[in-house]
Amino acid sequence: MKKLLLLAVSLLFNLYCAYATDTLTVYDNQAIRLDKRYFTQFEDVDGNRSVNDVLFSTDFHQSRTTLPFIHYTDSVLWIKFTLRNRTSEPYLPISINSGVIDGFEIYSIGAEGGPITHLTSLTQDKQNTNGHISRVINCPILPDSVAVVYLRVRSDDSMAMPITVTSAGLYQENAQNDTLIIGFFIGMVAIMAFYNLMLFVIVKDKSYLYYVFYIVFLGATQWLTRGLGLAFISVNKVTYNAYLVPISRILLWYAILAFVQEFLQMKRNMLKKQSRYYNLLFAFITLPLIAVIFKQTTLAYSLITAAALINSVVLLYIGIRLYLKGFKPAKFFMLGWGVFFVTVLITLARNKGLIQYNDVTANVILYSSAFELVMFSIALADRINFYRKQNAESQTMALAIARENERLITNQNFLLENEVKERTQELIASNKHLSVTIEDLKAAQIKLVDTEKMASLGQLTAGIAHEINNPINFVSANVKPLRMDIQEVFELISIHEQLANDPGNTDLQRQAKDFAKKIDLDFVKTEISTLLDGIEEGASRTTEIVESLRTFSRSDQPVLKATDINRAILNTLVLLRSTIPYEIEIQPVLDKLPLLNCYPGKINQVLVNLINNGIQAIKAKPVHHNEHLIIATKDEADHICIEITDTGVGMTDEVKQHIFDPFFTTKDIGEGTGLGMSIVFGIIEQHRGTIKIKSAPDQGTTMVIKLPKDLQ
Repeated sequence: MKKLLLLAVSLLFNLYCAYATDTLTVYDNQAIRLDKRYFTQFEDVDGNRSVNDVLFSTDFHQSRTTLPFIHYTDSVLWIKFTLRNRTSEPYLPISINSGVIDGFEIYSIGAEGGPITHLTSLTQDKQNTNGHISRVINCPILPDSVAVVYLRVRSDDSMAMPITVTSAGLYQENAQNDTLIIGFFIGMVAIMAFYNLMLFVIVKDKSYLYYVFYIVFLGATQWLTRGLGLAFISVNKVTYNAYLVPISRILLWYAILAFVQEFLQMKRNMLKKQSRYYNLLFAFITLPLIAVIFKQTTLAYSLITAAALINSVVLLYIGIRLYLKGFKPAKFFMLGWGVFFVTVLITLARNKGLIQYNDVTANVILYSSAFELVMFSIALADRINFYRKQNAESQTMALAIARENERLITNQNFLLENEVKERTQELIASNKHLSVTIEDLKAAQIKLVDTEKMASLGQLTAGIAHEINNPINFVSANVKPLRMDIQEVFELISIHEQLANDPGNTDLQRQAKDFAKKIDLDFVKTEISTLLDGIEEGASRTTEIVESLRTFSRSDQPVLKATDINRAILNTLVLLRSTIPYEIEIQPVLDKLPLLNCYPGKINQVLVNLINNGIQAIKAKPVHHNEHLIIATKDEADHICIEITDTGVGMTDEVKQHIFDPFFTTKDIGEGTGLGMSIVFGIIEQHRGTIKIKSAPDQGTTMVIKLPKDLQ
């Protein structure tokens, strides 16, 4: 059975040699990267094929890319090539330098058949004869011999696989160089982190703290991505690549975004809306973290790649924009981040097989990261210099302004005394003029108030004249017929006097009878009595008006006086009787009130203005029906209430807001001064009372006045 198996393997080897690509031959001090000249590949999408299945598989084909490439995530890539050892060592180190490798195994078969040798990187990491922790397997192959090698590679990411076959001696030398490079980088990271941490402690600038986080996570990302963490962290490669590597990259981007936000002072240099959009970058980098939590490692790596591209472009755009706006610290950031962005693109293109993999592109991210660290450190220092320069410029400007002010003050002091004297004289003259102006204003104010009083008095005078004129006319009309009647009586008396002196004179007797009959003596007696009654009534009405006017005039005194408010209302109505149209019914509804301590003349002026306004509001209606004006008084606990309600046109809210403003009127020009309600408001305030208006268009108006009883 073994002979048959060896025969089959030998047959396969010969078949392979007939159709395979070039044999990869390695000499001493030589390293050859596995490209499509040397290998064929087969991608096991399901990842469940064994080596026995692969040995007899016809699915191997040449790669379309220069390097071996995993097209499907979570798949297994089988790589087959012929290897010839021309070195003096019995093994050749085969290393894979990709970032995310979950499994790396070698199956080798001698050219003359024999058993299949199986080695994995996991077993060699524990007992590594090279003394270098990496994705490397020492493929056993004797000097000057040939073997067919099958590589089994598994990864959660879709990427190119840079595989190198190196002579043993050269590998040790290259490994030492790689160790020096990564050691130099980690040392630089440690020094920069410690240095900036000390700066944060000293200057208390959060930019340095975020920068420290950025440096630490940058070093951790490179350290973990190169597999160096396996020497210190006791986890398997699957867990290592599924959690530690992606989380370190996510934390790196959190630190980058926080540092850039603080360093570029985005809250101050950008609009609030733009700063809010910046927070979307934090949300975007959170998506791969969620994928890691839910064990979607493949999706997480894809999201990290997408987030890296988008965030890099956005940050570069922000840096350029702020620099163009004049924020000078963005200059070094823009330079450092621009180089880093280019290397990110190179790395992504290298991993996807778009550009050649070589020693430069292999470590380009380290070089750019080191350059970026230097640029960001310079940027932070330059920002300090920028602020220091701004501070120095402001201090210099302040000093120059202070010196200029001192010079101006010195020069002005010479002029100040003369100007003060001149200004003092001007102020004295101005004060005199101002005093005159104030007196003129007072006089104008008094004149305006008197004008309003005269307007009210004019209305009262017209009413009083009309009221007095009626009874006087009645008396005047009765005097003439009374005089004629008395004249006739006097003539009759004269005839009777003559008859008394000559009683027997029949002519005189007949003359007396004829004259008495002629004048209708009985009618004359009745007429005289009627005329005297009319004269008496007119005199009585005149007396009532005069008495009301006397009361009205006596009350206009600038002293508080106990006043009967109801009597004041009735006296006002008497004086206004002639101005009230016949279609308006006046309805006094007067409660029994105590005497109120007030200024009677001013209260009378309030009543005249409000009653007149109510009458005019009713007269302004185009059609009159059941019009009335109600004047009601109420005795309440601590004040007396007067309500004057009319059925007039009412007023809008806008009119109510300005009704008490001086010179505000809704009447036509010439019909009002606009001071009536302003004076009313002032009088009510003088009495420490209140006045409120209840009104709406076409709904009438109610004026509610409340006067306190305890005014002293």
